[in-house]
Amino acid sequence: MATQSFVIKTPCSSANIGPGFDVIGLALTMYLELHVTVDPPTASSQSYPLNCRITYEGECEGTDEISLDPEVNLITRVALYVLRCHEQRSFPKNTHVHIKNPIPLGRGLGSSGAAVVAGVMLGKEVGRLDHLTAERLFDFCLMIERHPDNVGAALFGGFVGTYLKPLTPEDTARVEIPLSEVLPAPQGGVDTGARPPEPPVGIGHHIKFPWAQEIKAVAIIPEFEVPTARARQVLPAQYPRNDVTFNLQRIALLPVALGQSPPDPELIYLAMQDKLHQPYRQTLIPGLTEIVESMTPATQPGLLGVCLSGAGPTILALATSNFEEIAGKIVKKFEENKIVCNWKLLEPAEGTTVARTK
Repeated sequence: MATQSFVIKTPCSSANIGPGFDVIGLALTMYLELHVTVDPPTASSQSYPLNCRITYEGECEGTDEISLDPEVNLITRVALYVLRCHEQRSFPKNTHVHIKNPIPLGRGLGSSGAAVVAGVMLGKEVGRLDHLTAERLFDFCLMIERHPDNVGAALFGGFVGTYLKPLTPEDTARVEIPLSEVLPAPQGGVDTGARPPEPPVGIGHHIKFPWAQEIKAVAIIPEFEVPTARARQVLPAQYPRNDVTFNLQRIALLPVALGQSPPDPELIYLAMQDKLHQPYRQTLIPGLTEIVESMTPATQPGLLGVCLSGAGPTILALATSNFEEIAGKIVKKFEENKIVCNWKLLEPAEGTTVARTK
């Protein structure tokens, strides 16, 4: 058997884009990469758990947040789920997965969604499961990560709208299914020896929206984490009808507004407003309300709109020019609350790719 070598490249993503709570996602040009080799077995080959050696470089390198155990690491647990659904109990012998991850963890840039998508693709590639289409891989992703906006954007790329079909309790009850949001425990993905249940067909669907090429994304990334579970705990169980209507009106406009060239700043600014999640998350992100309310196209040339990226704390500013000036003003607002930030200029990205080198 010849050596296999390939690279999986998965973009980060921003969910919601204002009013599109749990619906809209945008893939962006910061990438999780898996550099994978599978060498032929030899008499001198070193043994690793589940035949997989993991190495890592990037965000949180050398900390307890990143496990190099293939039964614990989210990427490899997801890959094992895909493999075990196809009667493969472990990785091929002599598998080495080197993870390069610049995506900050817990900052609202889809780090867990990227890990799930990359893990599903890893399972497909090492298992030689060529029959799995992108749409079927989406089903596997949605068994693990129940938010289609991030995984839809990371898998398919671009600016996407998504929806999710409800699963029955029986569909999700099995402990063999890994879960992305409940680390460290209970994390699922338990090897009971039984074949895990394959996902139902068509759990979720997506559609790509147009995106005006003039529009870029300024991501202002504070140096603290907001776990998704905590960001969801602050949301109410019920919403006033007026607030729901407010968001529905804007979500109907947003995909059209962001696809028009030249972009209309006033239309986009109004279409990016939200009343379902950002007002409730301001307690977790000092300065959020002031930033969203004070940064407008009227006060800042080049700006189109500002929103929380996913669950935060990252702020996403969509703009056509003056990117550094826009970033500097938002960074200054955070600094007034003694929060250190960095920023990146990003663009819409293509979806997950696999490049075979051998």
